[in-house]
Amino acid sequence: MAEAPLSAIRSLPSWLLGRAAARGRTLVAGALAAEGQKMWHHVVLSAVRDLQPVAQADLGRSVGLDPKDLVGVLNDLQSAGHVVRAPDPRDRRKNAVSLTGEGARLLGRCEKAAGEANDELLAPLTAAERDQFMGLLIRISGTDG
Repeated sequence: MAEAPLSAIRSLPSWLLGRAAARGRTLVAGALAAEGQKMWHHVVLSAVRDLQPVAQADLGRSVGLDPKDLVGVLNDLQSAGHVVRAPDPRDRRKNAVSLTGEGARLLGRCEKAAGEANDELLAPLTAAERDQFMGLLIRISGTDG
């Protein structure tokens, strides 16, 4: 009997991780879309909350987003009233970004939606398996968690 198509590829951890990541992105993107947001909007809102007030250039570096792409995301968020850009108190020549009250409320809804999407992704695993899986992902991802 012939081997299943792409069985060698489908047995690679990198392929399986890519498939799981794609499924996770699809689930999270759908959940965020219900809030009228995109993935990068959520990432930037979260980073602003954690770093505010944060210089726009530092914000872009912290999330790994190209400066011109960051400007587009910030324009969207600012026009919707979720962030404000003002002169940086540490260097008035730069813009600093801060979250508004509405931005904080939106971020809370986005975090809840993303959490529920991730719960759906990990639903086949027990709580102990989820903990173990997360620990293993942190170890192989090159992040410190």
